[in-house]
Amino acid sequence: MLFGLWADRVGRRVPLMVDVSFYSVIGFLCAFAPNFTVLVILRLLYGIGMGGEWGLGAALSMEKVPAERRGVFSGLLQEGYAFGYLLASVAALVVMNWLGLSWRWLFGLSIIPALISLIIRYRVKESEVWEAAQDRMRLTKTRIRDVLGNPAIVRRFVYLVLLMTAFNWMSHGTQDVYPTFLTATTDHGAGLSSLTARWIVVIYNIGAIIGGLAFGTLSQRFSRRYTIVFCAALGLPIVPLFAYSRTAAMLCLGSFLMQVFVQGAWGVIPAHLTEMSPDAIRGVYPGVTYQLGNLLAAFNLPIQERLAESHGYPFALAATIVPVLLVVAVLTAIGKDATGIRFGTTETAFLVRHRNRH
Repeated sequence: MLFGLWADRVGRRVPLMVDVSFYSVIGFLCAFAPNFTVLVILRLLYGIGMGGEWGLGAALSMEKVPAERRGVFSGLLQEGYAFGYLLASVAALVVMNWLGLSWRWLFGLSIIPALISLIIRYRVKESEVWEAAQDRMRLTKTRIRDVLGNPAIVRRFVYLVLLMTAFNWMSHGTQDVYPTFLTATTDHGAGLSSLTARWIVVIYNIGAIIGGLAFGTLSQRFSRRYTIVFCAALGLPIVPLFAYSRTAAMLCLGSFLMQVFVQGAWGVIPAHLTEMSPDAIRGVYPGVTYQLGNLLAAFNLPIQERLAESHGYPFALAATIVPVLLVVAVLTAIGKDATGIRFGTTETAFLVRHRNRH
């Protein structure tokens, strides 16, 4: 919310540079936390920075690329998440398993993204779409609050929050508790070694990257909506292999395929959310819907853990993943699609026209 509103008022570049620098420094300071209380406070501050980054990055990148290439870059942008997860998994293997160093070294690596700020500062120009939107708002005497208060945008906001809740539940539901399931020796866990589990995490994140890039690209041809529905539907038959396999090889295959389709659907989201947002509030609108969905989906982990205690991990995974795959498919199918819409035109400034009619 904070960084998004700032970006809609002053442009995308400066807020994004400040945001990335902020969470990089805070993440680095976590390495020196003297106690748990300080670590929690630092992680809270880190969350503020991380919460702002996705919306700003999505708005700037999707506004800068040609409309006909938006699907490709959407997948590339979103799978930065999976690539980061992959790098973190490799870093954990190297730092903790091979070098035997403390977890503090992992937090120390958090300073690296600050280099992105330098790239933005010297290589990225301000969004021309944002500049055009500002000119249009001045001419029509439209304020950001007028756009945010438009009933059509409020209704779409509620819909997108529900969609992002389902999406985040789907993503976290297939990832957060899965490493614990792989190593658990109780509650029908797989009982694998921590080293084997970390290698499986590395491999399924490779699947996530492949899925995001492939289906993000395909969404440009087959539309955002149909691509998401297709990915969610294909995830359903993978659930038994993903949750009920008993060997490392089959669990690796199941999790790899699951992430191909889960993150395949996610690869469409940066383009889909920004295309569903009016120019005037594209800094705040996608990011807030995304993060509110993330917040509501946080209930997934305790639910999975409670189900694992009472019915075992395989049941907990299946019982929470199957319904949400169906919900993602249905919510997407009944929603709108704006594939390839041109930013910076009257087509994406419909709220201004709506206001002028009154």
